[in-house]
Amino acid sequence: MFPAGERDGVLARAAAAGVGEMVTIGTRLGQSRALIDLAKARPNVWCTVGLHPNNAGDEETPTAEAIASLASDKKVIGIGESGLDYFHKRGPRAKQQASFREHIQAARMTGLPLVIHARAADEDIAAILQEEWDAGGPYQMLLHCFSSGRALAETALRLGGFVSFSGILTFPKSDELREIARDVPADRILVETDAPFLAPVPHRGKRNEPAYVAHTARQLAEVRGLELAALADLTTANFRRLFARAA
Repeated sequence: MFPAGERDGVLARAAAAGVGEMVTIGTRLGQSRALIDLAKARPNVWCTVGLHPNNAGDEETPTAEAIASLASDKKVIGIGESGLDYFHKRGPRAKQQASFREHIQAARMTGLPLVIHARAADEDIAAILQEEWDAGGPYQMLLHCFSSGRALAETALRLGGFVSFSGILTFPKSDELREIARDVPADRILVETDAPFLAPVPHRGKRNEPAYVAHTARQLAEVRGLELAALADLTTANFRRLFARAA
């Protein structure tokens, strides 16, 4: 969350850039009530609830039932972000994996999409997604802030998932990522900020904020050979289908 004194300015700049609605992402279960209250105070802000894998070592592994109970409020439109992060080495892998599986179960219980964090753990994430699908049945999912390899994207897409691209898409060395973004089916693609991180060019290195998603959207439109307005219509429609509570 942005500091309380800065939120009006952040929202105003987002509106000026053409951003109509935003989702603030849960990274600790203890912050869930604050996120819900924030979303309730802003008609164009939604939230998710969950435990980020980098925080998995700091808290007890949540049960699916506990996560689902936090998601009962109508301003909560997704579960997460959860997943695996082997890059930062902050949360023990076993705890990350256990937490990830509980979040998948919570997504299945609530019918809300799971927002997935993936970093340096593609093979294990793909395996868990498939194992949980086979063992417990379907659930909705979004590979958030996608920067992984093509194989993980293809696994999620095969299971009906969506893929969301952040400011990384604009970085000069992201040719492979742009090729993946070009090939994702039109009805499964989204765009995001991952604020306050990963500001797109021309703001790279600065604190990211929702207004900057316009730069990522322009890059994605170019990659896919679309006018910006058409890309905006497409990603908005996809958002509504995935996050049905925001429809």
